[in-house]
Amino acid sequence: MAREIWKPGNMLYPLPVVMVSVADREGKANIITVAWVGTVCTNPPMVSISLRPERYSSPIIKDTGEFVINLTTRQLAFATDYCGVKSGREVDKFKELGLTPLSAKEVQAPLIAESPVNIECRVRQVMPLGSHDMFLADVAAVHADEKYMDENHKFHLDKAEPIVYSHGAYLVCGEQLGTFGYSVKKK
Repeated sequence: MAREIWKPGNMLYPLPVVMVSVADREGKANIITVAWVGTVCTNPPMVSISLRPERYSSPIIKDTGEFVINLTTRQLAFATDYCGVKSGREVDKFKELGLTPLSAKEVQAPLIAESPVNIECRVRQVMPLGSHDMFLADVAAVHADEKYMDENHKFHLDKAEPIVYSHGAYLVCGEQLGTFGYSVKKK
């Protein structure tokens, strides 16, 4: 099987695509779309996001040390794209998109009410890495929309139709192929 060799680059796709909400010290909120986001540790719960330092939200996060990761869905696809291409320097994205800011429990940055999951974060460390700064953060609280809970209190994120980002496109997550451990489960 033939393979093309490309220069080194980031080809880890698809990626979760999230909307990160922030608020400056005066309370002015912004939303930025981020695809470079990931789980770092279970105990203590930690995540990371990577942003270009020139992005409007980057110095806000550096100053406040807080942000909220808001998971995205099919319903939020337009807003997700808009928040990635429009700057908070010029537009109030909450107002422009009709998104609802909610007060967080542990941080000053707002949650996005339309998101099925909101993850409140406090920055532990900022690592300048070149084109991007990585914000390593502790998870301070997690909010899950009750409309995706069943009668046994099990959360069904699939019902929210989460989206991912791959090579410039937003894709809806699809069909379940198995569950953790199904490959070794006794029949």
